[in-house]
Amino acid sequence: MFNNSLEVIAKSHKKYFQNANMKVQKFKLYKIFFLFFILTGSPLAGFSQQIDATSFRNAIAQDSIQVFDVRTAAEFNTGHLDKALQADFTNKAQFQERVKYLDAQRPVYIYCLSGGRSTAAARWMRENGFKEVVEMKGGINAWKQAGLPLAGAVSLPQMSVDTFSLAIRKGQVLVDVGAAWCPPCRKMEPVLQAYLDTHKDVKLLKVDGGRDQQVMQSIKATSLPTFILYEDGREVWRKEGVSETL
Repeated sequence: MFNNSLEVIAKSHKKYFQNANMKVQKFKLYKIFFLFFILTGSPLAGFSQQIDATSFRNAIAQDSIQVFDVRTAAEFNTGHLDKALQADFTNKAQFQERVKYLDAQRPVYIYCLSGGRSTAAARWMRENGFKEVVEMKGGINAWKQAGLPLAGAVSLPQMSVDTFSLAIRKGQVLVDVGAAWCPPCRKMEPVLQAYLDTHKDVKLLKVDGGRDQQVMQSIKATSLPTFILYEDGREVWRKEGVSETL
C-alpha cells in the first residue's frame, strides 16, 4: 500500500511538472510572437501579399501609395500605370540605387509584366526594411486583361541631335537628362527649381531619359538624372545623381 501511495505521488508530481513545462513553453512562444510583432509592425511583415488588378487599381488611387514598376525602361515606355516610378529589377545596380529614394515607411504597390520580377523585387524590399509591399497578381498582363487603362503609351519622336545642338548653341543652357518615372529625378526636382530661381539667365532643356537615346549617346549621359551646363555650346560642368545643390 505504501508503494502504491508513492506511485500516485510520483505520477502527480510528474503531471504537475509536465503542465508547468507546457506553460513555460507557451509563454516563450507568446514572447517570441510579441517581439516579432513589435520589431516588424505586423505579424505578416515579410510575407508575400498579392491582390488582383482591380483591387490594385482601387488601392493606388490613394495619394499615400507609391506605385513601382520594375520592368525595363523599354517595357515601361510601351505603357505603364499612372504616376508609376520605374527601376529595372534585372539591372541590380540601377534597382538598388533607385529604390533608395522610395519611402520605406509608406506602402509600395509593385508590378512587372506577369508577376515574376515583382515578386522577387518585393521579397528583396521586405528583407531590406520596407514595411508594406503589395504585388499585383499577374502584372501588366492581368491589368490589360481586366480592361484597365495605361498611361504613357503614346509613341513620341526622339529629339534629334541636330535639334539638341541648336538648342544649346547660344547662352547658358542647363540640360536635365531625366524622366518622370525615375525616383532620384523626382528627388532632384526642388533642387533643380532652386537653381533656376537663382540663375535667371539660364535656360532649361529637358532630355527624356527613356526616349531621347540618340541625344544621350551623343552627350555620353549614362545615368539618371544627369545635369549638364552649357555656355555657347561648350560644356561647363556636369553632375550626376542626387545632390543637395547644383
